[in-house]
Amino acid sequence: MKYSYFSTSFITLTNVNYYAIIITIMLHILCIPISSSLHPIVLVPGSGGNQLEARLTAKYKPSSLICRAYPGPLHKDKDGWYRIWFDASVLLAPYTKCFAERMMLHYDPVSDDYFNAPGVETRVPHFGSTQSLSYLDPNLKLISGYMAPLVESLEEIGYIESKTLFGASYDFRYGLAPEGRSCHVGSKYLQDLKDLIENASAVNGGKPVVIISHSLGGLFVHQLLLRNTLSWREKYIKHFIALSTPWGGTIQEMLTFASGYTLGVPLVKPLLVREEQRSSESNLWLMPCPRIFGHSKSLVITPNANYTAKDIPKFLADIGFSQGVYPYKTRVLPMVEKLTAPKVPITCIIGSGVDTPETLFYDDKGFDKQPSIIWGDGDGTVNLLSLLAVQSEWMNEKNQPLKIININGVSHTSVLSDHRSLDQILEVVSEVNSDVLESNCLINGGKLKNV
Repeated sequence: MKYSYFSTSFITLTNVNYYAIIITIMLHILCIPISSSLHPIVLVPGSGGNQLEARLTAKYKPSSLICRAYPGPLHKDKDGWYRIWFDASVLLAPYTKCFAERMMLHYDPVSDDYFNAPGVETRVPHFGSTQSLSYLDPNLKLISGYMAPLVESLEEIGYIESKTLFGASYDFRYGLAPEGRSCHVGSKYLQDLKDLIENASAVNGGKPVVIISHSLGGLFVHQLLLRNTLSWREKYIKHFIALSTPWGGTIQEMLTFASGYTLGVPLVKPLLVREEQRSSESNLWLMPCPRIFGHSKSLVITPNANYTAKDIPKFLADIGFSQGVYPYKTRVLPMVEKLTAPKVPITCIIGSGVDTPETLFYDDKGFDKQPSIIWGDGDGTVNLLSLLAVQSEWMNEKNQPLKIININGVSHTSVLSDHRSLDQILEVVSEVNSDVLESNCLINGGKLKNV
């Protein structure tokens, strides 16, 4: 069992003794940390990583009688709200279309912002709690678990829901825009996240916060840090643990825009959800970044044209989504042209050794058909080049503590449940709280030893 560690000082360790890590964590657990003495943790999920609720108004125009009746009154509360994500019924074709048309976003070039589909209101339940991100469907916990294993692991070492452990759910369809451009949903989320961090610190004696993000959530956290002063970061952020962060986007996103992507769910046809996926502001943000993927390597190959990361505008137009070109150029590119170090301690935990789309080949049947794929290294979703982007970008950056832990065979989502990655997360959290844990060990007659 091997882990690879990278740091800005190029220290590389392999064959870390797994059992030594386990013993260390067990010692920490036995020390019985006092919850109020721990650095509070805020969890930030990735795309699709928390529940969303919707309500239909008189302006909603269903595309079919099925959509008019869906969902039934038993699935709604007294005010008409129901859980739109996640509900297993969306896997059935008649309802998939209803789901997709309600999840659609619309970009308004006049106001330069994104909005819900007409007649659809949405809200994020349980902000501040881990409830919304532990299980996507509380009625189907066996198949909808998301951050539950991580939450349970943190609770085992003394963290308590809504006291030292918090969740920052959000409407993951929306993204962010450069400062100065309209972005009503994303900007509000950053303010809510900032307020949650400050409140979590305040109720824990002013202790700075540990942020643990997954996937897209890491990009939101990165932007939050950059958009606040260094003095604010130093006061409120103890450590940033970034899991599976797509720092430079993903090639798989080009597949999503071109042909639709169903996460391997066999019952759902990709073309049924393609339009909805194209409309997502955050999906556009995840396109492969030219700075990371370069200007020469062809990522998509067709009989008529090849596309590199710098060709995304032409790619969007050629697949029939020309309305995405302007927001990509004006809202996405300015945010990804530079990967600025936030000057807070960061640990990136990533997976590798999992087949990940590297090159997409389309034949003369066009983009409505799924492509042939050449696979490369990554976590199954994000390319290794993107996962490791911060290593090359920040290796010589002053005042930027950085460690990258690469675990072979851990996928993009299993990083939240695989015992190897959970052990590493707990190890980092324990190190952050080492002064607290050590004092509690002494109280309990134990002795803490760094392994």
